Amino acid sequence: MAKKENWIAPSILSADFAQLGTDVKDVIASGADVVHFDVMDNHYVPNLTIGPLVCESLKKFMDNEGVKAPIDVHLMVKPVDRIIPDFASAGADYITFHPEASEHIDRSLQLIKGEGCKAGLVFNPATSLSYLEHVMDKIDMILIMSVNPGFGGQAFIPEALEKLKAARKLIDESGRDIRLEIDGGVKVENIAEVAAAGCDTFVSGSGIFGKANAGDANRYDTVIQQMRDELAKA
Repeated sequence: MAKKENWIAPSILSADFAQLGTDVKDVIASGADVVHFDVMDNHYVPNLTIGPLVCESLKKFMDNEGVKAPIDVHLMVKPVDRIIPDFASAGADYITFHPEASEHIDRSLQLIKGEGCKAGLVFNPATSLSYLEHVMDKIDMILIMSVNPGFGGQAFIPEALEKLKAARKLIDESGRDIRLEIDGGVKVENIAEVAAAGCDTFVSGSGIFGKANAGDANRYDTVIQQMRDELAKA
């Protein structure tokens, strides 16, 4: 199966939470494709972020403003099953989780699918892709972490490129309709290299929200276009 259309997925972890709706509206108007929603629980990871009520509020705001973009919820929580239905009800389109956070990975994936969402697994830098072996039929997205989860603004771990290539090979061999996403340290300067390794969905937090330009009509037009230009080279 051919590589899928490239999606740029701004991580709202780096947005201004005092004006979250406005930031999301502007970044999608600038040409981004997906809203990436990082959920941390101060348990599985040493940080605490946002829950389903924020997701629900953002979804309502997007609907009211006519903003059309899927919400991609990355759950860094343990245990994960309890919170999945809440995010599905709050408007999530994709829900991904870490295999270490589930006692029964197959069941957690079935739970997400049963709630009407697309499902995926997330792989930390030191987590083996072997978890995919028996669940590829239930996967819509594979997310490779190019930083350790829990904090924004970390530097990209180069070894993630090799893991991307391995995941791309598994997807291609399966013949299944699966997106390959990366999260952590993605910016204009390295997005082409990441794409060349097989990625099609690019999460970027500070690499986008930290590059707002007051001279742009939608504040993020310049940085999104720079990313598109780089992706065209890959």
